Amino acid sequence: MREVDAVIARRLDSGVPLVGQVSHYIISSGGKRLRPALLLMVCGALGYRGEQRFNLAAVVEFIHTATLLHDDVVDESTLRRGRATANESFGNPASVLVGDFLYSRAFQMMLDAHDIRVMEILADATNVIAEGEVMQLMNMHDPELDEPAYVQVIRSKTAKLFEASARLGAVLARATPQVEQACADYGQALGTAFQVIDDVLDYTGATAEMGKNLGDDLREGKVTLPLIAAMRRGSAAQRDLIRHAVETGGLEELDHIMAIVRETGALEVAHEAAAAEAQRAMSAALQLPHNDHAQALVQLAASLLVRRY
Repeated sequence: MREVDAVIARRLDSGVPLVGQVSHYIISSGGKRLRPALLLMVCGALGYRGEQRFNLAAVVEFIHTATLLHDDVVDESTLRRGRATANESFGNPASVLVGDFLYSRAFQMMLDAHDIRVMEILADATNVIAEGEVMQLMNMHDPELDEPAYVQVIRSKTAKLFEASARLGAVLARATPQVEQACADYGQALGTAFQVIDDVLDYTGATAEMGKNLGDDLREGKVTLPLIAAMRRGSAAQRDLIRHAVETGGLEELDHIMAIVRETGALEVAHEAAAAEAQRAMSAALQLPHNDHAQALVQLAASLLVRRY
């Protein structure tokens, strides 16, 4: 990861001061670096030790960071990772344009791999992520959103880059098609579980631990699995209360809604869904060669189930 950070620092260099300022602000803000770590662990599990793994790990982090910059503008977010978002600090125009810079820099860097398969995977992932963002925008303030539509959004918006990161590790290692697919399945399942738990934390976490404001999803009109399950299992009055909050984005009843989510067992439903995805990821990881890196992939999936931030 130190090697990846060195690549990130070097490739963030720009002759335009504001580009570097905003880029460094968000990249140095304490992110988990899960996607580049996933790529490195898959490379380790499959025995690839080439320098290109550091370059592509930085690429996926740049793509992820670009999506965060754009997300926070769209969502009008003010807090991420415990401090003001880039759009709050530098304004919306700077955040959008620096996000564009990070996307374009990522595409410059992926050319260094001289591998059309690498470019195909990353171009496809970036396109699917953008489609997921638009799907989520279309679903805002829609209390009729069901679980399959919710899963489709998170598989596109969040899990796709996890999937691409794991698949890239297999491609670099020149793995068989079967092993490559197992890595992609692992990434997709891990990313899906990660997002479901993230959505649970919006109703159960603490702002200080999470680094974002509780209730942001509700304020933005996002219908996530805890709300879907609560509406499915709650009384007519409880459904009406949640429906109204989703439609208006109002937080006046946030405490009441959090209580409903707890009382209806919606959190357990969401945790079970995340556990199923984590188990799917662990099963995929067990198809890889048995070594410390593959074991770390299994442990990473298991750790999501006790995630608190």
